[in-house]
Amino acid sequence: MQSPRRFPFGRQARGALALGGLSLALALAGCATRSAEVRPAPANPADFAGWDCERIADELDRVQQRAADRAYRVDEHAGNNLIALGVGVTLFWPALVALRSDGPDAEALAQLKGRDEALRAAASARACPPPVDILPAARAAALPLVLGERLVYDERRGTRGPAVEWSLRLTALRRGEVEYRNEGPGAVPAGSWSQDPAGNLTASPAGALQWPHLLRGELALGSVTAGDILVSGDPLARARVRGQVVAVGPQTVAGRRFDVAVVELFGDAQRGDLSTRLDGVIVIDRASGVLLRLDLRSAQPEFSLQRRLVRIDPAA
Repeated sequence: MQSPRRFPFGRQARGALALGGLSLALALAGCATRSAEVRPAPANPADFAGWDCERIADELDRVQQRAADRAYRVDEHAGNNLIALGVGVTLFWPALVALRSDGPDAEALAQLKGRDEALRAAASARACPPPVDILPAARAAALPLVLGERLVYDERRGTRGPAVEWSLRLTALRRGEVEYRNEGPGAVPAGSWSQDPAGNLTASPAGALQWPHLLRGELALGSVTAGDILVSGDPLARARVRGQVVAVGPQTVAGRRFDVAVVELFGDAQRGDLSTRLDGVIVIDRASGVLLRLDLRSAQPEFSLQRRLVRIDPAA
């Protein structure tokens, strides 16, 4: 694993939003009037003429994920927090003009929009069917996990609390989502859990932590990120954190080989009007997004814990 390095945090751009689906698009109809301001940078569908339908669908996923990440990144600086999209969605491109961006942001969006349109033209020329929601077998086989396996964690509240074992069983692999079920008993509430390919925990049972848009795709050494860590079902508990990738590389965890990214975290944990400092680290597998380790330290008890993956049980 590469040794840790530190990089300065760059200044984030201003205002953002990107929405998928008609219902959300209608809610932003006022913003959509400026759709002419986002013009695609030309991309040639012939560049993808030799691609099969599956490869085109995979690249569309990546393009839309990059666009959603950029939209969210500039949006969070303005405090709007309107979007947390994963792959497998259809972006409402006209709404991206609400970014009111220029320079690198506008150029990047134009390039992504042009690539998106060229890919769709190539898919139409090949008469490709709509992509299925289930993760293609080739992509599933490349992951370090197998459907039905059980991820067993040790969790310790605070720094001196007793370790409690709990587990998540992998129940579904989709294009933009990995689903688990906590079968209990354990340190966290039983129920369904979802994460996106980047490692964001997008859904969890009431009372459990989630971080719907903390991590961004392609976590490289020195990458910076920011987002919220929430307590599901509790609107008063929220930690606003920033992070930096301080180490990457292959590592064996729980007897399995992973390509890890170690992200150092710091920020503030809030409970209503009260706020305390928070720091810690989150470690994820870059191929699957699976959580390998989470250490949080804060005077707010909801955000003070140690969670470690200790073993992987085979599928039943």
